Amino acid sequence: MTTFGYFLSSEEHDPRELVRQARRAEQAGFEALWISDHFHPWIDEQGQSPFVWSVIGALAEATSLPITTAVTCPLVRVHPAIVAQAAATSAVLTGGRFRLGVGTGEALNEHIIDSRWPPAEERLEMLEDAIELMRELWSGKLVTYRGTHYDVDTARLYTLPDTPPPIYMSGFGEKAVELAGRIADGYICTGPSAELVERFHAAGGQGKPTQGGLKVCYAADEDAARKTVHRLWPTQGIQGEAAQLLPLPRHFEQLAQTVTVEQASEGTPCGPDPEVHLKAIREYVDAGFDEVYINQIGGEQDAFFDFYAEQILPRLR
Repeated sequence: MTTFGYFLSSEEHDPRELVRQARRAEQAGFEALWISDHFHPWIDEQGQSPFVWSVIGALAEATSLPITTAVTCPLVRVHPAIVAQAAATSAVLTGGRFRLGVGTGEALNEHIIDSRWPPAEERLEMLEDAIELMRELWSGKLVTYRGTHYDVDTARLYTLPDTPPPIYMSGFGEKAVELAGRIADGYICTGPSAELVERFHAAGGQGKPTQGGLKVCYAADEDAARKTVHRLWPTQGIQGEAAQLLPLPRHFEQLAQTVTVEQASEGTPCGPDPEVHLKAIREYVDAGFDEVYINQIGGEQDAFFDFYAEQILPRLR
C-alpha cells in the first residue's frame, strides 16, 4: 500500500503556520510529512525560510506522523557532525519517526559559508563522506574521523535514539541515483520516473523505501491557481542546472521574468478537478514509489486539506 504524505514548504510559510498545516494534514488523513530545508527561499515572493530543526522539534509534539527532511544538505552550510546531532535529537523527540533526507544541495543555500561551489561530482564524494561520518557518530562511540572532505576530532554524541535514523538520499542524475542505491536506506525524487526507481533498485536499493513528491495548487478557479503557481513558483519553468548553481533569490527572479504562466504551471495539477490531481499522483504510484508527498502551493491550505480529505485521499486508497 502506498503511503500518502504532505509536503511542508519552508520557503512559503513561517514556523507556526507549518506546525498548523502539519496538524491539519494529519486530521485530513495524510500519513507522513516531508519538510524542506532552506536558508533562502527561491524568490523573495515566497518570503520565508525558518530553521528546519526548530520546526521539526515542534512537529514532533504537534503530530504523530513520520517526518523526513526533503532534503538536508550536510556538506557546506552545516557540518555533517552537527547534522548528525540534529538528526539524532529529532529521532529521539519523534520516538523514532524521523528520517534524514539528504542531497548535494544548491548554491542558493550553501554559498553563505563558502563562495566556492563544488562541482556535482565532488559534492557526491562529499555526501558519501558525510554519510559515513554521521553513521559513525550515531554509534555512540568516541569518534576521530579523517575523511576525504571532513575531519572530526574526539567527538561523541550522547543523546541518541534506540535505532539510528535512516538516511534517504535524493538523486536525479545517473551517478547520484546509483550512489543512493549503494549507500542510502531509501530514495527521494521529485519526478514520477519509473526509470530512476528501477536504477535505484538495480544499484542496491531493492527492498528499500522510495519517496516521491509533487506540488499542486487547489483553488476553485483553475486560472487563478495557475497564476498563483506563476507568482510563487516561476522557478518550475526554469530549465537546466540553474537551480544548483545560482546563489541568490534575485538571480532566480531575473531568470523567472522569461517564464510564462503556462511554463510555470505545466505539469502542476491546478484547480478543483479531482481527476487532474488523481492522475498526477497516480503517476508516482505507477512509477513504483512507496510514499508520495503532495504540497499545496499558496494560501488556500484549509480548502486544500478539505478537498483532499473528501475527494482525493479516499479514492487513492
